[in-house]
Amino acid sequence: MKPNIVVARFRDGRVLKGSSLNVDPNRPTFHLRTENGEVVVVRLQDLKALFFVKDPSGNSDFQESFEATPGDARLVGAKRISARFEDGETVVGMTHRWPLTGDSFFMVPIDPKSNNLRILVNRAALAQVERVDPGAAAPAAAPVVGKG
Repeated sequence: MKPNIVVARFRDGRVLKGSSLNVDPNRPTFHLRTENGEVVVVRLQDLKALFFVKDPSGNSDFQESFEATPGDARLVGAKRISARFEDGETVVGMTHRWPLTGDSFFMVPIDPKSNNLRILVNRAALAQVERVDPGAAAPAAAPVVGKG
């Protein structure tokens, strides 16, 4: 089994990068093997979000789009959402679960070129989450979390 490459962003501002095989939103903890090989037990309630990424280094020059790509097959059956975290960062994406239930939820970035494959969001770390209608204007540009 190939491990997921993840970036754990904590509510207190810490960031851990590494890999994990046992992330389950229904369990309170998971193990993260850091880039230096240390295994850390991470509590989901301590996270802002867990980003499943293509490259843990990211690309700080990449400007993520808040607009859906016409014809993107990932949009079928998905609800578009905007999630603003308590620290002011915003992610625009989609989810198949609406209304949201539970302490956390998965979302996928709206931009198919994003370094983020999917994001496990801790609802307690959100200031606001709302549905974005397909015809509505995108939210004002804001920093995108999980880039690196």
